[in-house]
Amino acid sequence: MKAARSSVVSKKGTPWGTIIAVVAIVALAASVVTYYMVASAPKREQKTREETAAAFAPSQQDPDPSKRINGVTTTTYEGSVHVSATERVAYDKTPPYGGPHDQAWAACNGVVYEKAVRNENMVHGLEHGAIWIAYNPAQITGDALELLRVRVEGKPYTTMSPYPNLDKPISVQSWGHQLKLDSASDERIDQFIAALRTNPYGAYPERDATCDAQIEPGDFDPTPPGPDAKPMNYKGTAGTQQDQPGAGQSGMPSVPATQPSAPASK
Repeated sequence: MKAARSSVVSKKGTPWGTIIAVVAIVALAASVVTYYMVASAPKREQKTREETAAAFAPSQQDPDPSKRINGVTTTTYEGSVHVSATERVAYDKTPPYGGPHDQAWAACNGVVYEKAVRNENMVHGLEHGAIWIAYNPAQITGDALELLRVRVEGKPYTTMSPYPNLDKPISVQSWGHQLKLDSASDERIDQFIAALRTNPYGAYPERDATCDAQIEPGDFDPTPPGPDAKPMNYKGTAGTQQDQPGAGQSGMPSVPATQPSAPASK
């Protein structure tokens, strides 16, 4: 009897197949969780940055919180002045953040452009309340580029594009406002977006205008504008569609011009 029982036990053996299957399932689950945590980390970190920057959201009492952001410059520009697709504007700022622009706008609804885009199309998006993050492709690459991308991709009224030979690694624009920075981790980027993206208190001319694609924007032209370029005080090209207040566009004035704002605590 003892011999028989011993024989039965030895025949059962260790269930290696079951053990291997369980280990494989546990390893797969762990890898899925790890992948999710790593892949979602940039978005989770961006959510935290946005929550912190919410202190710069505009209100009736504080209509332009960008005045509290160190380094922001502002300029007054007349809105709704259009040029044709073949015309250039001799912009007074680089990158431009206001003034005459193409009658058609580049999509600015969370679009990340992989190549540089025509200034005249991008400025029109700013007139609709969008934020444009421009970066020097020779200086912003790898993790820094991804840190900018996560602020833009899929976000309404936000766009991003390379800007060759930019004098700073990063420049952030809204209509009449600009902030130049050295680092993609600078919290002022998120503060600027919170303060000025579709700011309803007169920070941009065309309230309720869409950022959905109207055209495929033109390519960036790195050459200096020629003598036929339209000046900043240009009043619009005949035959172009000039925006009118109403029909979803308020015609609200830009904020007054100021010098760079006073330093703020970081």
